[in-house]
Amino acid sequence: MLLRETLASAIDRLSAARVPSPRLNAELLLMFVLGCDRAYFYAHPERPLDPRESERYDEALAKRARGIPAQYITGHQEFWGLDFMVSPAVLIPRPETEHVIETVLELMGQDSGAASAAERRHHAARGAGNRLTAAGQAFEERNRIIDVGTGSGCIAIALATELPEAEILATDISRAALEIARANAARQLQDRIQFHQTDLLEKFEARNFNVVVSNPPYVGQSEEDHVQLEVRKHEPHDAVFAGPSGLEIIERLIPQAGAALKSGGWLVMEISGTVVEGVKRLLSGWEQVRIVNDLQGIPRVVSARAR
Repeated sequence: MLLRETLASAIDRLSAARVPSPRLNAELLLMFVLGCDRAYFYAHPERPLDPRESERYDEALAKRARGIPAQYITGHQEFWGLDFMVSPAVLIPRPETEHVIETVLELMGQDSGAASAAERRHHAARGAGNRLTAAGQAFEERNRIIDVGTGSGCIAIALATELPEAEILATDISRAALEIARANAARQLQDRIQFHQTDLLEKFEARNFNVVVSNPPYVGQSEEDHVQLEVRKHEPHDAVFAGPSGLEIIERLIPQAGAALKSGGWLVMEISGTVVEGVKRLLSGWEQVRIVNDLQGIPRVVSARAR
């Protein structure tokens, strides 16, 4: 079959399987199989696929039709202008989590308000994300940041890219997740991040960090039916679901963060609208508690300052 016909057939196949955004998924998988960008196959609609390419594309489409996320099929996902390897051992990085990075940078004095998030991602992709005010630079030079439950390493690596003078640590309870995070760090940075296999912040000294950042599990089991089927079936359960209420991991993390942070240090976490009120209650003893909404108006990030 010609490339144009192959793509049209793939879109019909994914549509019949009720895959969201069937054209986007068909194109992403075709780019993966051919090793090209989108412009290539629109510029060469008459190009025939060889038997091996057709076989690989059919296999990829079959997986996607079964609900396997495209990112697990291709093994890659973009985040903050950087390319991350992913596998079923880690949660797929999502655009909403970029609000976590923006919040940390703002709290550290990096974001003067003059640049948009898109501009920051552009600079991060080019390795030039070091636009600091004098105050931000001074703060950064003495800063220690720890990313709790790092997964693919996307938060830690994005921050390390933006903050070249900061000392970055990252933890995860999963050995398999840490293998992915270390591989991603090796592709983007040179020994900039220290990785530790541990449960949250166990075994770290008190009053030792300026920033604790995390995208913890925050979905309650009662919400399971409202979570996308492919997330429930294919992404790591322990990285999505926290327990019956969705607050179980956060309930443990907040006091540990309070102990680990220096006075005046910041806790920054990704959350959801379902748990936002519970998170506020748990942070009642903290200062300057602030909620940041995502682009859909959903509470997405909480920041709070340690006393």
